[in-house]
Amino acid sequence: MILTETPVVTAALEAAVRAPSPHNTQPWLFEVGPDVIGVVLDEERVLQVCDPDRREARLSCGAALLNLELAIAVAGRSCDVEFLPEKDRPELLARVRIGPRHRASAAEQRLAASIRVRYSNRRPFASTPVPAGVRHAVRRAAGDEGAKLILLDEVGLLEAVAGLIRRADHLQTLDDRFQAELREWTREQGSHDGVPAYAGGPRPSGGLLPVRHHGESDQVREFEQDPVVAVLTTPTDGPLAQIRAGRAMQRALLTATSLGLSASFYSQPMEIPSARAVLRSLVGDNAQVVFRLGYGFPGSTTPRRPVGDVLRILR
Repeated sequence: MILTETPVVTAALEAAVRAPSPHNTQPWLFEVGPDVIGVVLDEERVLQVCDPDRREARLSCGAALLNLELAIAVAGRSCDVEFLPEKDRPELLARVRIGPRHRASAAEQRLAASIRVRYSNRRPFASTPVPAGVRHAVRRAAGDEGAKLILLDEVGLLEAVAGLIRRADHLQTLDDRFQAELREWTREQGSHDGVPAYAGGPRPSGGLLPVRHHGESDQVREFEQDPVVAVLTTPTDGPLAQIRAGRAMQRALLTATSLGLSASFYSQPMEIPSARAVLRSLVGDNAQVVFRLGYGFPGSTTPRRPVGDVLRILR
């Protein structure tokens, strides 16, 4: 019987909390009992301005779920996942049952090893091109989870989406409620959540696209003029599609990390309904995530809450 004190469960939860989330809100809880871990959306950590429909929070929990599964696999156990297992508890997004022994594949080991070193790099990237083979591997990773990853420069959409991102960013700059929420989640050093100023990167000056700035730094840097921008899409939308999209996002990000790439998000058009509708018309499907890829200079990880703070023991 798997108990909460076992190394398998501990490793799984420590990996799960390393998933990305908007403003590093970490909107998850984990219900743990013998042989089972439930992934729960923490309503108290949903961004009311950026994410009132909880879409980004579900993506984050989907990413945490994939981390959890990978950690269980490399710990030598199999697992079965049930999505949205209780109709009267929509916040219970998934239930993971830990199964018998399992020998982790090389791919599982590689992705699991990337969990602790993956982080959002909000600094400028180098001008080094991303090779075709690396691009293909990241696209395939998203496809393995039922999503599609569109690299905008390959389909002639980079300029159009860049303009959309710039307009959405401008609208959020003018939105007092958005700015207040951003400040609320910009933390001092020593906090276990939010984005510390040291991890927020410099203020963008030049470059094709604006990277969201956290903190009050006056440092100004020019960002890359020719970024590799990816849009992850799903054929349907809704809570289940968003959880699955989070898994696809995380598999793509971990694959990118394992291949030496950095990534950070362009969340602006995803957080304004009218901009997201335009993006959907451009890419022809349900856009879920927009992020950039490239070879980054060293950055800083963001903190995570201790496992004990996100744990509920099932009696």
